[in-house]
Amino acid sequence: MPETFDSSRSSGPRFDTVLIANRGEIAARIQKACRELGLKTVVVYSEADREAPYGKTADNALCIGPSSAAKSYLNRDALLLAARLTGAGAIHPGYGFLSENAAFADAVEKAGLTFIGPSAASIETMGDKIAAKRAMIAAGVPCVPGPDTALADDPAAAERVALEIGYPVIVKAAGGGGGRGMRVVPDAGQLHEAVALTREEARKAFGSPSLYMEKFLGHPRHIEIQVLCDTHGNAVWLGHRDCSMQRRHQKVVEEAPAPGIPPDVIRPVGQACVEACRQIGYRGVGTFEFLYEDGAFYFIEMNTRLQVEHPVTEMTSGLDIVQAQIRAAQGDPLDLLQGDVKCDGHAFECRINAEDPDTFLPSAGVITDVALPEGPGIRVDTHIHAGYKVPPYYDSLIAKLIVHAPTRAEAMARMREALAGTRVEGISTNIPFLRALFEDSAFARGETDIHYLEQWLKQRSAS
Repeated sequence: MPETFDSSRSSGPRFDTVLIANRGEIAARIQKACRELGLKTVVVYSEADREAPYGKTADNALCIGPSSAAKSYLNRDALLLAARLTGAGAIHPGYGFLSENAAFADAVEKAGLTFIGPSAASIETMGDKIAAKRAMIAAGVPCVPGPDTALADDPAAAERVALEIGYPVIVKAAGGGGGRGMRVVPDAGQLHEAVALTREEARKAFGSPSLYMEKFLGHPRHIEIQVLCDTHGNAVWLGHRDCSMQRRHQKVVEEAPAPGIPPDVIRPVGQACVEACRQIGYRGVGTFEFLYEDGAFYFIEMNTRLQVEHPVTEMTSGLDIVQAQIRAAQGDPLDLLQGDVKCDGHAFECRINAEDPDTFLPSAGVITDVALPEGPGIRVDTHIHAGYKVPPYYDSLIAKLIVHAPTRAEAMARMREALAGTRVEGISTNIPFLRALFEDSAFARGETDIHYLEQWLKQRSAS
């Protein structure tokens, strides 16, 4: 992959050891990127992950607590102590856990370490959906209709906002994420109950009852724009992805580029995202998420971390996004102009989960055998192997299967072949479900939206 940063002009910290504050396939992925950059790695693990293979190939490995994520991967003090004990100069949070926790990012920097991600201030701004929307409006990024202020406690005020927007509306938690803390309100008769329930859910899940309201779009697609920024005011966007195939707001399949969107439509949106990054002083990698309906884009949120689906952008752009993230944290200036970004071909990513393919209930246990596909245009990001014990305490993602080909049709055919050659025995996985999905004609034509998969599953279960 081509160089994207010029280390000879670096003005940042030159750390040589990275502590990986995560687990599973992303821990293995970060370790690989560090190794290719000549950096040492420290792996931290819970008791449940003691036998994880990436721990055995790290330069140092340290147990930081019991199986519970709250007492291990979410334990900020344990992570900082581990960095101090092992001499790590930087911490990479991966995704999930503390990756978008502004207080943790701040604590890392105050400890004299480098947080491989944006500043705490950027995380805080973009983590609050109301503040993020306000920042995006200022930068000229198109947003979903609705005020950029918190919803008042007064029921009459909520009614006025809903009437101004026009039903149906959606009520969201300002600090929400992961598909939680939101409710669709089809008419005025259901508004008060929806606001009360969402406010209480927001208070319990995110520590803040703050809500906001927006127009509910009926048949949008979920489109993402990946950005890459250095600490010198340079920024580029690396094409776009379609992440519309979702179940309960959780992505299942992603692809790049998003099919059927003309370049002249997406280009000004990408440029607005880059401008927004410059205005807030953003560094590293990030993802702008949009709803796309009737030829128009509407900003919904920004993820201030590495995305699960980053491989599809890597496959089409030819850039190693994890390495770029690390080099940005070292202060290297971006040696890449927007005109240098070339996205070729088409890529798909399937999330392989340890779960029942029909009920989607988690499936923990020992993997007795694994067969993973190989060949041109096929990539597998995983940490599993025969004999690996899938713990019941964490997210069910065990692997990501990624394919790349010159066209979307060829990439779909390659994914079908790759899925046919993928086998994980001893536990249940969603592989049969993914195989069936890639035989769906509407999906093959690119005629789906964020509600399509839920409807497809209902029809499938009824037949």
